[in-house]
Amino acid sequence: MPTRELCLTNRRGLHARAATKLVQCCQPFDASVAVYHGERMADAANIMSLLMLAAPCGTPLTIVTEGNDANDAMRAIESLFEARFHEDE
Repeated sequence: MPTRELCLTNRRGLHARAATKLVQCCQPFDASVAVYHGERMADAANIMSLLMLAAPCGTPLTIVTEGNDANDAMRAIESLFEARFHEDE
């Protein structure tokens, strides 16, 4: 079960568009993805649960992937975070 702590560095944090991109990033993989902000957990397949994390810029999130494509899903998520959700270009 790959686990990484990734920091939100895009200006608006995990808002609606960024959460949508995260959901879309995870969809092609045979893996479940959980996103933790402190004690709160969200399923990365559910945009509403991601929005409920209320995670602004600078927030560290713990990402946990599980399943056949867990490593590939984690690499894709890391790339999305590194690209700042393609928002600050």
